[in-house]
Amino acid sequence: MAEQLTPERVAEMMEQGVAQVIDVREDHEHEAGHVTGDRHIVLPDLTAHASSLDRNAPVVVYCRTGSRAEVAADALKASGYDAYNLEGGFVAWLDKGLPAEPEGAVAAKQSVFIN
Repeated sequence: MAEQLTPERVAEMMEQGVAQVIDVREDHEHEAGHVTGDRHIVLPDLTAHASSLDRNAPVVVYCRTGSRAEVAADALKASGYDAYNLEGGFVAWLDKGLPAEPEGAVAAKQSVFIN
């Protein structure tokens, strides 16, 4: 299971330029608000884009509250990446007042499709 990092620790790592921060949420969630300086790769596309990640730098994955990111971080860890889950997800990031875009960023809810 991938380790969790606090929002403050992730912000520190980003300031130092040592972390790759990946948002695995849906497009509309990312557009509503995201970590400043992140990279957006929706969860279903993560496997296809994993080879574009730097294996020599920690990868921190996040979603709204951490559930989807945990799955992503575990998969990356199992594939040999130094992967972590952002503790509490984007909701916790916003609660801590850390840098987010666009101005007025919000943690949008995930779409729920019922067949």
